[in-house]
Amino acid sequence: MNTKTDFFFNEPSQWQAAFEKLRAIALSTELTEDLKWGCPCYTYEGKNIFLIHGFKEYCALLFFKGALMKDPDHILIQQSKNVQAARQIRFTDVQQINDLEDILRSYMFEAVEIEESGAKVGMKKTKEFEMVEEFQFRLDQDPALKEAFEALTPGRQRAYLLHFSSAKQSKTREARIDKCIPEIFEGKGLND
Repeated sequence: MNTKTDFFFNEPSQWQAAFEKLRAIALSTELTEDLKWGCPCYTYEGKNIFLIHGFKEYCALLFFKGALMKDPDHILIQQSKNVQAARQIRFTDVQQINDLEDILRSYMFEAVEIEESGAKVGMKKTKEFEMVEEFQFRLDQDPALKEAFEALTPGRQRAYLLHFSSAKQSKTREARIDKCIPEIFEGKGLND
């Protein structure tokens, strides 16, 4: 138990009882409890295994290498099509956690085994992400923009590509591109 995480479990919320139950299960695995991204994170030999977090509609366990897990009970969820490695198990009440306690513990141990094995999730390369034609046109027309974009880290490039491609209308994509071009020239990422 790590006292840095106590605020997360002690703060009154609709998920407080669920969080406490998930913590009890997590601590029974003898993983190290830490605080990362404002959430309790459970690690093995310094490697992130899973964390507990909550949202408006549900609370969840997020397994960092969940895509590599077997999931015989079909309870792991990919949050969106753009999430490559992580998978969640979602809960809307404590009874669901109680009913799945042994299964959750076995998933936690499987996640540790995956980490111990050194297995890596095959991540998509930046080139495999959708390049909206509006941005491709801008890159083709402006060699300096293309050079600035290619100088960004792959993660920053992917963030921009996802941001542009998530807009349904061409007009919105154009507006997003226009707004982001100065940041691209400055070498900044979408959220810098």
